[in-house]
Amino acid sequence: SGVLFKFSEPPEARAPNTRWRLYVFRKKKGSGDGNSNTDDDGDLIETLHVSRQSAYLFGRERKVADIPVDHPSLSKQHCVLQYRATPDASIGGRLRCRPYLMDLGSTNGTFINGVRIDDARYYELRKGDCITLGASSREYVLLTENSTETGTGVSS
Repeated sequence: SGVLFKFSEPPEARAPNTRWRLYVFRKKKGSGDGNSNTDDDGDLIETLHVSRQSAYLFGRERKVADIPVDHPSLSKQHCVLQYRATPDASIGGRLRCRPYLMDLGSTNGTFINGVRIDDARYYELRKGDCITLGASSREYVLLTENSTETGTGVSS
């Protein structure tokens, strides 16, 4: 593609078995300005199915971005959602594939639940985490396919 990638996948990269989704919302305008007339929640724009490959690149460079973003405050290669299979002590040291987020040295930052993350470092994501990028009004909420179901198959 003629574009130099800002990252390469780690050896523990794996496509997940869990069916993860990113629910993309537009943040309500004027939140915090005291005179907003909008609803409490933003509008759902789209649902991204992000479990078919081991990594998803967010960025303005359409040649390489898996999740293209257009906001002018975002970088050409902004951040990456990376699945990594690492040993988990809670299941006897067996590998568990979990989602991580890494900022790729973006100018205006990547945020998890409102906290800016350092670049070039993996941060483990948990179900329900909200990712925001730069000054964009989009919020990406990470959930699994069955997040709306309660319980674990135990009948009440």
